[in-house]
Amino acid sequence: MAEWDASLDHVIPSSLLPPFWAKFLVGFASLVCFARSYDGDFVFDDSEAIVNNKDLRAETPLGDLWHHDFWGSRLSSNTSHKSYRPLTVLTFRMNYYLSGGFHPVSFHVVNIALHGGVCVLLVDVFSVLFGGLQYTSRGRRLNLAPRSSLLAALLFAVHPVHTECVAGVVGRADLLGALFFLLSFLGYCKAFRETNKEGTHSTFWVLLSILLGAVAMLCKEQGITVLGLNAIFDILVIGKLNVLEIVRKLLRKDRSLESPGMLRTGGLLFRMTLLALGGAGVLYVRWKIMGTGPPAFTEVDNPASFADSVLVRAINYNYYYSLNAWLLLCPWWLCFDWSMGCIPLIKSVGDWRVIALAALWFCLIGLICQALCSEDSHKRRILTLGLGFLIIPFLPASNLFFRVGFVVAERVLYLPSAGYCMLLTFGFAALSKHTKKKKLIAALILGILFLNTLRCVVRSGEWRSEDHLFRSALSVCPLNAKVHYNVGKNLADKGNQTAAIRYYREAVRLNPKYVHAMNNLGNILKERNELQEAEELLSLAVQIQPDFAAAWMNLGIVQNSLKRFQAAEQSYRTAIKHRRKYPDCYYNLGRLYADLNRHVDALNAWRNATVLKPEHSLAWNNMIILLDNTGNLAQAEAVGREALELIPNDHSLMFSLANVLGKSQKYKESEALFLKAIKAHPNTASYHGNLAVLYHRWGHLDLAKKHYEISLRLDPTASGTKENYGLLRRKLGQMQKKNV
Repeated sequence: MAEWDASLDHVIPSSLLPPFWAKFLVGFASLVCFARSYDGDFVFDDSEAIVNNKDLRAETPLGDLWHHDFWGSRLSSNTSHKSYRPLTVLTFRMNYYLSGGFHPVSFHVVNIALHGGVCVLLVDVFSVLFGGLQYTSRGRRLNLAPRSSLLAALLFAVHPVHTECVAGVVGRADLLGALFFLLSFLGYCKAFRETNKEGTHSTFWVLLSILLGAVAMLCKEQGITVLGLNAIFDILVIGKLNVLEIVRKLLRKDRSLESPGMLRTGGLLFRMTLLALGGAGVLYVRWKIMGTGPPAFTEVDNPASFADSVLVRAINYNYYYSLNAWLLLCPWWLCFDWSMGCIPLIKSVGDWRVIALAALWFCLIGLICQALCSEDSHKRRILTLGLGFLIIPFLPASNLFFRVGFVVAERVLYLPSAGYCMLLTFGFAALSKHTKKKKLIAALILGILFLNTLRCVVRSGEWRSEDHLFRSALSVCPLNAKVHYNVGKNLADKGNQTAAIRYYREAVRLNPKYVHAMNNLGNILKERNELQEAEELLSLAVQIQPDFAAAWMNLGIVQNSLKRFQAAEQSYRTAIKHRRKYPDCYYNLGRLYADLNRHVDALNAWRNATVLKPEHSLAWNNMIILLDNTGNLAQAEAVGREALELIPNDHSLMFSLANVLGKSQKYKESEALFLKAIKAHPNTASYHGNLAVLYHRWGHLDLAKKHYEISLRLDPTASGTKENYGLLRRKLGQMQKKNV
């Protein structure tokens, strides 16, 4: 059985805790860091992946989860990001069901608990990676590096780069992927539990490890990379092979390769074959499910990948790696999004930022040389495993195999950071071994843990609301157009249009092709009746992106307001061409036809809107009102009843149908609908005014007087209500004279 010299563990300036209390401490530290996010809102990507994802709702068949991407789109769609994480979506759906809706607290609590579970599991994983693999006669695994495993797990538990994974609900994909990644590794270790004979293993546990790796991939794509870590662990720890020595002997054609010690690898070759075939099979199935085509990303998502020069691409990819390394070393400047100008391209080797590349590779090459060439086999193995844990899970995000849809993403560092924590712990151990100032090293470790914990708490608070999250990014990435866009959108949603315009304009200035910022800015200008500039912005947006359906629709609305009806109709038609299921566009097209007195076309357009979106209240209302105004009371009543069956609690529909029933002299039913609408909205003047008209017609003059007066008290400027109230008062006066 693989056993290492764990002498370095004794020099770690840390208390020796029993396994239970070590895990308790690590779990507690993880909760302290991120507990503040438990009552946060759904923020940033949570809106698309959770709130707007129909796969979470009961009406969506469970089977659809296996054909949809993480965001709820069909994998076969050209617009799909191909992120296939059905098991993560399934947990979101369970959250939604058990909490009775979109209540963020339950989602956040699960994330915090998952992070705690991952941290606790890492104590066991680090104990194997640092101390080797040895079991008692009863099959219980021994922890031969209790101090090292505790310190590395603590460093991981309190690392601020994890905030996005834990405090952002969509980060659950990384948490679940990491959980099954670690279970797969520990399962692989169990393959060597049953016997102490060299080269023997349990095939069952090897296969189960591969299965758990596949489960990890169904939570987050990088989960499958555990098979690579298992292979390195097997070669170095179980097989006890010195890779560099083997390569040297092969180059020299050394006959010692044929010695029994070198040939005793039959079991290793068999396990490597299982891992390779298992990994290849899982990846092939994943590729087929994805539609055998990579996702389509735009230049703003990953500018370096669109550079024409291979040299420019290579330099920038390596610069991105150095930034990721810096986030692990100094996680102080954190940002929810690093795209859109946040990191300008390096276009020549004269750029001073090339120094970061040189520093990264200087450190990496130094570590690799130590991992391969050190005389100390213990050191070689720890460094190799640490580098493997750092690099292998990062490979899917490296742009080496395919283009990714981001520049830097903090959440993809969740698993690689475990490798970093392992290397940092080894560094502290080596430093402690070669210096007598152990108290100083202990103070340094405590300082790092304290500062990281403090940063986690602060950063968790920033992730509790979009306002704080977006504004926190302004100082980190002031050149990122998306940051300004999101701040502007958040302000617009709160009704602060003036400030929103300022941020939208800055977003467009930073990225003159940012069509979403142009669209939103155009919408605000449209609402402020600044129609000329709104039309210019929206026209430019559809010129830059001709298939931008929302911008075409908004352009049509502006053109309709400018009385350019033919152009507006063409814009609406173009929007529907690019997004066939577009109920809001059909609704606006119906409004255009109504303005042109093309009543049949208007009704058809609104009907299309309600077919595509049965709960489209405005389309139903407009149909009822148009039919009412054109004297088609029976048809209006039928449409109104159909609408209320689909949306029974919509008070505006009750109001519209009540008006129709009143004109049809169905006073009792009309009265019931008016009263129901008023009960829900007692301060709506028009509800009281129209109920008064009903009572006026019905002959209940005292009730009519009462509701006219309420209506005028709520809205003294309502001329129609004033006129009707005047008529009623005259009629009441005449009745009093007759009675006299």
